[in-house]
Amino acid sequence: MTLTQLQELIRTMYSSKDEARGVDGTFMWLMEEVGELAASLREGTPEEQAAEFADVLAWLATIANVAG
Repeated sequence: MTLTQLQELIRTMYSSKDEARGVDGTFMWLMEEVGELAASLREGTPEEQAAEFADVLAWLATIANVAG
C-alpha cells in the first residue's frame, strides 16, 4: 500500500469525524500516539511497537488529509 492509498482509505472511512475534529484536535491525537510509541520503544514488545508505529502513521496520514 502506498501512502496515497493509505490517505484515501482513511479519508473514505473517517473523513466526517476527521473534519469535525479539525487540525488542532487531530494534532493532539497524533501527539498522544507519538507518546505511546515512545513508551513502547522504551518498554514494549515488538508487537506493541509495531502497533504504535501503525497508529502514528495512520494519524500522520489523517492530519495530512485534514490540513489539505
